[in-house]
Amino acid sequence: MYKKHKKVKKATRKEIEEIKALFLEHYPDSVTELHYHNLYELLISVMLSAQCTDKRVNLITPALFKAYPDPASLANADLDEVKSHINTCSFFNNKAKNLIKMAQSVVENYNNEIPLERDELVKLAGVGQKTANVVMIEYAGANLMAVDTHVFRVAHRLGLSDAKTAIKCEEELTRKFKTNLHQLHQAMVLFGRYKCKALKPECAVCFLETYCKTKESFKV
Repeated sequence: MYKKHKKVKKATRKEIEEIKALFLEHYPDSVTELHYHNLYELLISVMLSAQCTDKRVNLITPALFKAYPDPASLANADLDEVKSHINTCSFFNNKAKNLIKMAQSVVENYNNEIPLERDELVKLAGVGQKTANVVMIEYAGANLMAVDTHVFRVAHRLGLSDAKTAIKCEEELTRKFKTNLHQLHQAMVLFGRYKCKALKPECAVCFLETYCKTKESFKV
């Protein structure tokens, strides 16, 4: 839920262009920190990463992928067994149900192949717009923006958005940045995770310090 804060000054068009250039300069090859070998594994990893750290997901997935190497095996999986593989992940009960339902839909409706189109991905159980966008960004280099808590916080601190929801923030960033959205998404995730942290942001060594409008934290 969005916490109310005093109004933050918005970044100017010139500042937006300069911020964009600096993100691309500092994170030229930024990619997800999730470990995967194919589209099926990426989708599962992104689904598990909701409200859970990438580090935790990467600890869980090797055994999960070994047990269920493809949609067909996961579609026929025992729910309690799937839960046992992911029970150190937040909301594992719901995620286990959605993983099996997702795999069943892929088998029944997509001939065992994960669809690589956003409109089709969001039809799968447990796959919302953000998850679909992240998969498309990472796997297809799609010109899309996805907003997690890191991107949301960074966008507000830099005056790029004053949106109250992740979806509205995504729309605002897409409109303002226009191009290189996949790189900018990954850059903002890494920047928020390691530099512009919710608590104790590293302002003294920040390459965007002059563009910062507030050091307050913002949560989706």
